[in-house]
Amino acid sequence: MADTKAIQQLDLNLLKIFEALYREQNMTLAAKSLFITPSAVSHAIKRLRLVLNDPLFVRQGQQMLPTAACQRMAPQLINALNNIREVLQQCGDFDPLTTQQTFNIAIHEALESQIMPVMINHLARLIPCAHIASVALSREHIARQLSNGEVDLVIDVARAVNAPLMHSALVSDPFCVLVDPRQHAFEHGCLSQADYIAAQHIAVSSRPTGRVMEDLLLQQQGINRQIKYRCQTYQTAAKIVTGSTFMLTLPRSIAEQFLSSNHAIYPLPFSLSDIDTHLYWHSNTQNDPALNWLRQHITIAVQNSPI
Repeated sequence: MADTKAIQQLDLNLLKIFEALYREQNMTLAAKSLFITPSAVSHAIKRLRLVLNDPLFVRQGQQMLPTAACQRMAPQLINALNNIREVLQQCGDFDPLTTQQTFNIAIHEALESQIMPVMINHLARLIPCAHIASVALSREHIARQLSNGEVDLVIDVARAVNAPLMHSALVSDPFCVLVDPRQHAFEHGCLSQADYIAAQHIAVSSRPTGRVMEDLLLQQQGINRQIKYRCQTYQTAAKIVTGSTFMLTLPRSIAEQFLSSNHAIYPLPFSLSDIDTHLYWHSNTQNDPALNWLRQHITIAVQNSPI
């Protein structure tokens, strides 16, 4: 049976650590998400075990699996913590002109050069004292980063997400093909399907293997292309295109950043769905005045720009 007196004196920081371990089910990952040491997590859970008179988590290999009592308690406890956060977030008025907050936005590297300048140009005069940090996007850790406040918002291509993550559309962008016009002589000046299939291509992905988005869409139409090289950024890929016959398929707004005498843009000779970019956040921050304001103005900035 839980110690009632001890519960009344409970350090609420222990509950935040409990939440992290329940979510991660791994001491090291829970510690990393809270920027503390695994030993601090272990110590906190030991204190909770004494107060609640239950093991709470049982080690199985690298995992810390919740007990039956923990499973019953955790959803209500985490919901209560979220309610506390919402109350605290609504405390005080948000003044864009005076706030000195730092907003951390995780954004895919390929989208940063496209979206950040537009966003900063719009926000600079509206929140002159605030700070905005663009941080590396880790897709496998988006939920955790948003949940623990490591990042406030995420900007990435559209993807399926479930509650408690929320999202809204930012911009839709058609695919196109970037080539060196000095290396090609397309019939009638148009890139044909036959030209595209016969060419060698450059794929852009942070992963060493696996199909990229445009290949998934092309293969739905029974189209397979020859991937000769694979690199991590569109900037690198555009440089490889220079002086070669390779083709680079990419969103048009990104391709336009590389336009020069060495590059030309052609419409993709196949009908593909546009690539959509979305804004993502955690439901914990849905009613946060500052982040609600920021989401609205990022959307205004991007949708009203010629991206």
